Amino acid sequence: MVEKKRFGNYREVLDFLFLSLPMYQRTGGAAYKIDLETTHTLDAFFHHPHTQYPTIHIAGTNGKGSVSHMLASVFREAGLKTGLYTSPHLKDFRERIKINGDLIPQKYILDFINDNFSFFSTLKPSFFEMTAAMAFQYFAEKKVDIAIIETGLGGRLDSTNIIRPLCSVITNIGRDHTQFLGNSLQEIALEKAGIIKDQTPVVVGKSQPETEPVLRKAALSRQSPVFFADRYFEISYSMFTPAGHQVFTVHKDRKPFLYNLETDLAGTYQRENMATVLQIIETLKDHYRIEELILRKGLKNVILNTGLHGRWEVINQHPLTVCDTGHNAEAFRWLLPQIKNTPYKKLHMVMGFVNDKHYREILEMLPKDASYYFTQADIPRALPAETLLQEAEKSGLSGRVIKPVSKALETAHSEADKYDFIFVGGSTFVVAEAL
Repeated sequence: MVEKKRFGNYREVLDFLFLSLPMYQRTGGAAYKIDLETTHTLDAFFHHPHTQYPTIHIAGTNGKGSVSHMLASVFREAGLKTGLYTSPHLKDFRERIKINGDLIPQKYILDFINDNFSFFSTLKPSFFEMTAAMAFQYFAEKKVDIAIIETGLGGRLDSTNIIRPLCSVITNIGRDHTQFLGNSLQEIALEKAGIIKDQTPVVVGKSQPETEPVLRKAALSRQSPVFFADRYFEISYSMFTPAGHQVFTVHKDRKPFLYNLETDLAGTYQRENMATVLQIIETLKDHYRIEELILRKGLKNVILNTGLHGRWEVINQHPLTVCDTGHNAEAFRWLLPQIKNTPYKKLHMVMGFVNDKHYREILEMLPKDASYYFTQADIPRALPAETLLQEAEKSGLSGRVIKPVSKALETAHSEADKYDFIFVGGSTFVVAEAL
């Protein structure tokens, strides 16, 4: 007898995923698990789908989403059917699972949950465990040529950490998710290093004195060669094109390598991410020969090819309004100089955070002469805007509470001159609602 399907439409499935399953992005620590037992059980149930295609595994505190999308764009331009698994999504759950930039179909998600509902009901996987299993199975069924897999949190205990990739990537190490990963950069590096596999090359985006010995020791123990991208590639900023694209000059081993390398990603921090991508491509040249023309097309069309959003994204011109998902101190060390170097009469900041981030460190960094609109996203983890205002005032910032995010942004627009600048950020979820 055929079991009756549990859900009748895609919206019901989404409600099940978001509300019935533990989801770290919404609830925080309640969804965090200390082992991969459930992930391995899911993997066995689906007959290890991730073994049916090559993968690249990407972890890191900042930049892993940009690196993942850049790589996916380049491989797509190379003619490869490219799977891309990232998190979190901004507007649509299906953003997490794509092939050649196309979102996973609603019908596939509906059928995947319905066909396996009895098993899921017994196992009770977390949101992320189930989503990773869905991505791996989808990529196998669609016979991708390669899949770019981004970790969700940390590395060692992440639900994606069952794959055996061609290359393991750690973009950088910063203080984020310290309640799970450790309070020191060394402790966090050890968790990120958990994605390093035996005799598998490792690319590290940024060499840092606190973390480099940890990563080198972990790679050595696995007999895996390790390459620090910033030791090989130096990327200097050149200019913006009229279309708003950045143009870079690249040196490799301190010699000129590429001139006028263009990308449609506007954040100046993409220099660091681009060096990581170039090192990954260099490391995998025996597997994939990426011609210069393909590389250029891939990096020029990241947004077009993958649908990446929320990275120094211009959402209005007059007044200039930019949103960015950077949400920790390391990210704001890149963002604040770019904000400062943007021409404007007055600066307006629409800001909100989640309650488990080191937001006080960011508040100390923010410009004192801006007008602030403190808000909060519609998720349980959101830091109350009233609390944010109190903490901001201690840091010498002035503003007021305006909720929800849409109203805060609307108010900023109504109060700003057309030559002012509005920045929206502090949390991925604030950006998601702004978009």
